[in-house]
Amino acid sequence: MSAIFDMNIASETLDEDELTRITGSCRKGDQADWLTANGWIFHRSRAGHPIVGRLYARLKMAGINPATLAVPGGWAPDFTGL
Repeated sequence: MSAIFDMNIASETLDEDELTRITGSCRKGDQADWLTANGWIFHRSRAGHPIVGRLYARLKMAGINPATLAVPGGWAPDFTGL
């Protein structure tokens, strides 16, 4: 699992070609529709283009639900030993 996090990342987000290959469409509206229908979380640029995080996409494509990696309640330092 840690190998996923150690991979070189060219950009933090998928480029247009990668998003087109995943969704099967080059139109931003169709891409957003596909992402929504398949349960992907994404943001939109000011121009309306879907923005998908690269690490998120790697996890989704590997069949890993990124939500299961989140710690409930967030992370906080443990100062009990001080």
